[in-house]
Amino acid sequence: MMEKKEYCFEDFLLDVHPAYHEFVQQTHEMLQQRGYKMKIEMAKSGFLVSYFGKKTKRSIANFVFRKSGLVVRIYGECVNQYLDFMETLPDSMIKAIDKAPICKRLVNPTACNGRCPMGYDFMLKEKHQQKCRYNGFMFPVNDEHVSFIKTFLEREAEERSKAC
Repeated sequence: MMEKKEYCFEDFLLDVHPAYHEFVQQTHEMLQQRGYKMKIEMAKSGFLVSYFGKKTKRSIANFVFRKSGLVVRIYGECVNQYLDFMETLPDSMIKAIDKAPICKRLVNPTACNGRCPMGYDFMLKEKHQQKCRYNGFMFPVNDEHVSFIKTFLEREAEERSKAC
């Protein structure tokens, strides 16, 4: 039987484009300072880095590689607490949210796996959104998005600390 390899943050960082090292490092440090634990696994397209709470074990974010590059998946459980910020997202991020699949369980609770946590129900740009937890807030790491991703995660972490 093959032994499972343990990866560290530096292994992951080696695969990140150098232009985004500082952003990834700062995000990592901010989440760890707020008490989030990190888990690194190898996925089909590269590293999957997950951050989760130590008490609830609920994920707040993942870094994942896709063919297009590094992507951040944010689990915006408290999104309704910072809709003012969401309204400031650039059009490319709004389009990513719009294109994300609906949460089948929000529309019909029996239409999806019963163990799947429900997604997010919120208003954005005067449009009702019911988005899947796993794809609703998935953004490419690029020059336009990094500051918004950072703020999004800070706001989510802050609201979770208040138990949104």
